[in-house]
Amino acid sequence: MNFEDFIKLGQVRRASRDEQLAKSLLKETVIDMEFFGDLEINEKSARKLVSNYYDFLRSILEAMAALDGYKVYAHEAFTYYLKKKNEEAAAGKFDRFRLLRNKINYYGRIISVQEAKDAIESIKDSIDYLIKKYLGEMR
Repeated sequence: MNFEDFIKLGQVRRASRDEQLAKSLLKETVIDMEFFGDLEINEKSARKLVSNYYDFLRSILEAMAALDGYKVYAHEAFTYYLKKKNEEAAAGKFDRFRLLRNKINYYGRIISVQEAKDAIESIKDSIDYLIKKYLGEMR
């Protein structure tokens, strides 16, 4: 499968470049991350925090896609979007985060505090990398 397949399936739509949407998504994600950064990761919060940090990463990918003229309706398509941008490592990480979030949200997976801390740090690193490389001029 590749990114073009998601377009053919209607799970990604070509659109006009939307710089305003990208700016808004970036701004709100940064604000949300500042708020969530103050929260303690413990046994009660671990699963929700991982899920929310995944959503922050997805919002950054939505912003990037908006700049490239795409509207993405399937989370899995972002893996192939990153591959299309020659971001193989980022694509692999995103897919691991996506699968972890799905297990947490849809299959009741329990996540340890340490696993949550590790996942959140890795997600933050991915977000920082993508912002610097693709959205830095919007800050």
